[in-house]
Amino acid sequence: MTKNDEKALDFHLSNQHHMKIPWGAFVKDEQVPAREASLQDRASIVGRIGILMLSCGTGAWRVRDAMDKVSRSLNLTCSADIGLISLSFTCFSRQGSYSQVLSLPNTGVNTDKLNILEELVGNFQKDFSFLTVDEIYELIDKIESRPKKYSAFVSGAAAALACGAFIFLLGGGWPEMICSFVGAGLGNFTRAKMGKQKITTLASTAVGVAIACLTYMACFRILEVAFQVSAQHEAGYIGAMLFVIPGFPFITSMLDISKLDMRSGLERLAYAITITTVATLVGWLVALLFNYHPENFIPLGLSPLLLLLLRLPASFCGVYGFSLMFNSSQKMAIVAGCIGAVANTLRLELVQLTTMPPAAAAFFGALLAGLIASLVNHYNGFPRITLTVPSIVIMVPGLYIYRGIYNIGINEIGTGALWLTKAGLIIMFLPIGLFVARAILDREWRHFD
Repeated sequence: MTKNDEKALDFHLSNQHHMKIPWGAFVKDEQVPAREASLQDRASIVGRIGILMLSCGTGAWRVRDAMDKVSRSLNLTCSADIGLISLSFTCFSRQGSYSQVLSLPNTGVNTDKLNILEELVGNFQKDFSFLTVDEIYELIDKIESRPKKYSAFVSGAAAALACGAFIFLLGGGWPEMICSFVGAGLGNFTRAKMGKQKITTLASTAVGVAIACLTYMACFRILEVAFQVSAQHEAGYIGAMLFVIPGFPFITSMLDISKLDMRSGLERLAYAITITTVATLVGWLVALLFNYHPENFIPLGLSPLLLLLLRLPASFCGVYGFSLMFNSSQKMAIVAGCIGAVANTLRLELVQLTTMPPAAAAFFGALLAGLIASLVNHYNGFPRITLTVPSIVIMVPGLYIYRGIYNIGINEIGTGALWLTKAGLIIMFLPIGLFVARAILDREWRHFD
């Protein structure tokens, strides 16, 4: 019995809603180098790498760039249309053309897998194009089946660290930090567990936020009774839900739009707005039950110098925690944390010590993060997006967004619109800063062809 016969026997139709493709069952040319294989086999390699990169959360420009590199190595010309969870492409050669439409069941972020894929793509011409299609499929299968680096418990701890630091950077004190730490940790642990059970994204987001807010309030009541903590500290409950901020789709949406990848950019933006809206509405409903209000934080009473010295490690911890939630390796998370410590502290100092509006300060913070990430990319090859997005996601104004939704919910439309406008300006300036940094240091990004 030949290998093709064995594949035919193993082939079966998927029962999943997004039907899983048995890629290996369709390989025609087994014993020839991939670059000499049939058009169908070569095009399928291009498609598999493209859809796998898309599953890691990266933007359309990077997915298309990877597909182009692999196509050139296989003597193909590729034209692709890329969205949030689907792509359609056509490969052309002297043999004719071959098209595929591929889709994902869900979207997410996996920077560890993205880093491995970028190494594969970068070395494809030299190290992999002379392998057989079967051998390349085996490599892709290993990457696709690669488990996440961290358990749900570690993911929860990372969210706890990030949100505890986040609430300090917003102006909260130790009661807010403790309650946010516990609430965010339990909330993200729950969300991670639901994700492993393949519970839909909106449901896991809503439940995770509800548990985070309820846990914050329970912890605050304990502190209030045990240590007579002032009721004003209840304002920090927003910090417990900041782990759901969809930083990757927010940032990559604007980057895609800036490169005129409108389909991908608008789909990502719609997804990010949907997640944010669900999270803030759930937080608002829980706050109504307990009569909590998004008040200003009690002043910490710290000197400007001490505040600067504390903002650096707090920014590092926040970015480091978000990086772990994005499944970054320890080295990648530490590098991103260092970048974020410098960039976010610069942003906060500009707002505090100058008359610069927060949106303009966000631009300069993101610009610095992008410039440093580009330099690091030349040194160690880490994908820029795995460093820049975690380092600036801590700048996304989750507090402003929540206050906007809260005030609209209680019919304070003018106040709510003001907060949402402030948030929208900051969110727009963050990717603009990254775009400018990339345009300065990356010729390919600076031009279109």
